[in-house]
Order: sequence, then structure tokens, then C-alpha cells
Amino acid sequence: MAQFLVRDLDKKLMNRLKKRAEADGKSLQAEVKAILEEAAKVYPEDFLEWARSFRGKLSPQTSDSAELIREDRDR
Repeated sequence: MAQFLVRDLDKKLMNRLKKRAEADGKSLQAEVKAILEEAAKVYPEDFLEWARSFRGKLSPQTSDSAELIREDRDR
């Protein structure tokens, strides 16, 4: 699992994080990890935007089913 170090955090921020962790019954590390995981979530609207963008890059794949049936019958 990856790790990283954040330097020069404000003491007020550290105290707020510690209080939040204590209120949630977590260690400071677990609380910060939970905050980062929540912040990095992919939200449905973000995924839909990406999917629409990707779909627009694809060439349309349409066919006339009646035409396909006629071709099949002719064979």
C-alpha cells in the first residue's frame, strides 16, 4: 500500500483533525484516510459525464433490422 507525508500542517488544523478522529472513535491516521477516500470518490455525475464523452467518440453502430432479416431470408 502506498504512503505519503504531508508537511507543515497548521496546528489548528491538526487539532481539528485530532478532535474529529476522537469523536469518530478513530485514530488520526484512520480519520485522515477516511477523509481522503471520501474526497477521491468518483461521483455518479462525474462517471456519466465521462461515459457520455466516451460514447461521443465512438462511431455510431446502427443497422436496419428489417434489412438484415430480408438478407437472411434471401440466403
